[in-house]
Amino acid sequence: MTKKKKTSQSDIQNDELKNKEEDLTQTQECDSTDKESENTNEDSDSKENCENNEDCIETEDEVKEKEVDLQTVVENLQATIESEKDKYLRLSAEFDNYRKRTLKEKAELILNGGAKSITNILPVLDDFERALETMETATDIEAIKTGVDLIFDKLINILTQDGVKIIETKEQPLDTDFHEAIAVIPAPSEELKGKILDCVQTGYMLNNKVIRHAKVVVGE
Repeated sequence: MTKKKKTSQSDIQNDELKNKEEDLTQTQECDSTDKESENTNEDSDSKENCENNEDCIETEDEVKEKEVDLQTVVENLQATIESEKDKYLRLSAEFDNYRKRTLKEKAELILNGGAKSITNILPVLDDFERALETMETATDIEAIKTGVDLIFDKLINILTQDGVKIIETKEQPLDTDFHEAIAVIPAPSEELKGKILDCVQTGYMLNNKVIRHAKVVVGE
């Protein structure tokens, strides 16, 4: 009986040792599994960090490209502004020159606008000079009268060519747009009442515009 008891105690001890060994083995296996898991997580984190770094690098490149594009746009806009400014300055200078030239031409026209008419009248002045010389020795009054009438007709023709027209007055109704009544006298007949009887000073129009009213005597 004593031997059997000893044997059973030995078996128990052996079983306990085996259990401890198994527990130790399991513990080691768990530790190795945890380490592998940690390594796996570290690898995963490192991969994610690498990917994030690549994303950051790509984002910086995109920002640089956008900055370059914006700078190009700004340079193009500045060039356009300078071009438009140059055009404006040129147009402003041209307009200023045109304005000055127009004012100068207008002033010259005012001062010398009658040069053509005066040039046309000069031949009439020459005729009058010759007529005056002829009068000093002439004895035929009718010839002198005819010469003066010719000179007068020549002057009227020149004035007509320049747009000058005599205002009609003989037996015309008084029209204050063309006539200026300086006197009123009894009309010699009923038909002449309110009409012009005499013209004291001839009136003229230039291109249908009155430049001098005719001074007339009106019947009443």
